[in-house]
Order: sequence, then C-alpha cells, then structure tokens
Amino acid sequence: MTSDKNRSSLYFEDFAVGQIYRTGELTVSADAIKAFATSFDPQPFHLDDAAATKTFFQGLAASGWHTAALTMRLLVTEGAPIAGGIIGAGMDELRWPRPVRPGDRLHLESEVMEVRPSRSRPEQGLVKMRTTTLNQNNEPVQIVVGNLVVPRRAGAPA
Repeated sequence: MTSDKNRSSLYFEDFAVGQIYRTGELTVSADAIKAFATSFDPQPFHLDDAAATKTFFQGLAASGWHTAALTMRLLVTEGAPIAGGIIGAGMDELRWPRPVRPGDRLHLESEVMEVRPSRSRPEQGLVKMRTTTLNQNNEPVQIVVGNLVVPRRAGAPA
C-alpha cells in the first residue's frame, strides 16, 4: 500500500499487520548536513569534508539525529496519514546501519507489525510500526521500530 497525501485520516481500525506504507524521496545536501550538525551535533565528521576523511566515516556523514529528523519529515508529509498526527509511545529499536552522505536520496517503507487495543483507554489503540529509511540504492540507513498511539473512530467498538 502506498500512502497518498490526499487520503483521509487513518484510524486504529484501518491498520492491519503486514500493511506497508511508502513515501517519495528527499535529497540530502552537504549544506544541510553541516547546518544540522552546527546546531545539534558539532562533530568533525558532520561539519568538515577534509577532517571527515580522517575519521571512522572516511567522509562527510549526516548525524544519525539528522537522519531521524529527515525520517520524521517524510513520515509527517508523506507517510500513513494517521488521525491526530504521529504520536509516539516509545521505540523498541533504533539503528543506523550505514551513514547518510551528501547527495543521498532517502525514502521510507513503514510496515505495520502489531495492532492492539489499549487496555486502559478504549478510545485509542497502539500500532507497532517498523520504519526503514532507505537511500537511492535501497540500502537501509536507519531502522526504527516505534509504538504509535492511534485514535479509534468515534463509536467504534472497544
């Protein structure tokens, strides 16, 4: 299933294990990598091309937190249109298996892993989703398993 920005909002009852939502792409520039790093993660491998070549990354690489922020951007603008927005209840996993480089084109695949009603709040449920951020070669650059709070439709059986 591919997400569509013009679709109506999705409620708890709309989710089923195995559904997949995909997004379009965004391109990461060296300037964006450096700007994010200047404000939030000022390490040489995120800030300086020459210095980065002598580090673990052997070249300029985006901060993992920059990758996480870009992932969130794609989720909000092109991911599953969850009613009420994307409300996180925590993460089970967060990994950065390879760095994001200048010029990378990122896109997402989000798979529904679990759907369960809330025991304490009948007006909502929890949806566990694995979101993989992929580069232009379909190589994963981030994998996050998140637990989302999703409202039920008004009048839906608890």
